[in-house]
Amino acid sequence: MYGDNVHKAVVAAGETESGITIHYINENYDEGAIIFQAKCPVLKTDSFDDVADKVHALEYKHFPAIIEQVLEKLF
Repeated sequence: MYGDNVHKAVVAAGETESGITIHYINENYDEGAIIFQAKCPVLKTDSFDDVADKVHALEYKHFPAIIEQVLEKLF
């Protein structure tokens, strides 16, 4: 599951948190070793668009720094 379907499922399930996982890739979808995780609250009043905005904010905040850290380890 990906994109808006994830955020819709989070809201439909009444989850109280969502978030991101940054991981290495391998031959299987979403099964690589985890590098970093971050979470955000999901309020009862949040729409799936609200959840998507929160998750995207986490991505914009953390992806550049985590990618930089991984590259520093490689080089």
